[in-house]
Formats: sequence, structure tokens, C-alpha cells
Amino acid sequence: MSRIGRMPIAIPAGVNVEVNGNTVKVSGPKGTLTQEIASNKIEVKIEGAEVHVTRADDKKETRSKHGLYRQLIANMVAGVVTPFTRTLIIQGVGYKAAVAGSKLTLNIGYSHPVEFTAPEGITLSCPDITTVVVSGISKELVGQTAATIRSKRPVEPYHNYGLHYSDEVLVKKEGKTAGK
Repeated sequence: MSRIGRMPIAIPAGVNVEVNGNTVKVSGPKGTLTQEIASNKIEVKIEGAEVHVTRADDKKETRSKHGLYRQLIANMVAGVVTPFTRTLIIQGVGYKAAVAGSKLTLNIGYSHPVEFTAPEGITLSCPDITTVVVSGISKELVGQTAATIRSKRPVEPYHNYGLHYSDEVLVKKEGKTAGK
């Protein structure tokens, strides 16, 4: 049995979980999320204040999807209560960011400013000019948006210029050494 898949998901107060066939809908104070269960061998049941995810057989494909769908539903339940955030740090001489509405403008060493428009459900903010905070109720969408922004200027290994996550460990390469 999957250790993650067999764990029940507690439903906090103010959160509503509905199961209609292969669709799970979670609504809470911050918004509503839906997830389609692609396998007909995974069953989602609501028992009291808990959600249980079970599987029909022990085939490899079913076992792999058991834990996956349980965790996706758990992330949905957590996201509608407290939004997920991902913080990006901008490092480089003259590099900066600014947010106007849902549009992020990055000055990251190119001859032109790079503009990025946030998708629906994502909030961008800049506490200071070298920090970008991506937040939203969908963990998948927050992670994908942060990765897309980071890909605009990946970290350069010799000076560590570029965009990186706040919890990312950067390793600086040694440059050329002069001959004796």
C-alpha cells in the first residue's frame, strides 16, 4: 500500500469537497479548484471530515497514481485555505523588477525590459526591487509560473547573476587561473 496514498486528508472548517464521478471540486475561502481523476481504478470517498483515496488493484500504473492523486487533492485542500508562495531573487548589477497590476517588468541585463503577464489565479508582488513573490491557490500553477519567470535569465555560474529561488543553493564556479 502506498504510504502517501493511504493517509486520509483532513477537511478544515470552511472548506467544501465534492466528488462527481471522476471530478473532485474543492472550494474554500480563497477560491475553488477542480481536479480530474484520469484513472477509473482510483476512487475518492468523503467520510465525515476526511477524504480517502483508494485503489482497485495493485498494478504498477494504479499504484503510482494512487499517491499522486491523494497528494494533488491534499494540495488543493491546503491551497484554498492558505495560498502557496514562491520567492525569486534577482541578482546582478542593475537588475531589478517592478509590478504594475498583473504585469511584471524585469530589467535583467538585456537591451530591453522583459515583460511577463501573470496567468489567471496568480498574484505577483515585489517587496523590493530584487525580490519577486509569486502566490496563488494552485501549487502547480505557482510552481510553473515561478519556473517560467526564472527561465527568463537563468543563473550564470561564474558570477551568479540571474534569477533564482530564495531557497536554492548556488555554487559559484572557479574562473580561469593565470599561468605561472
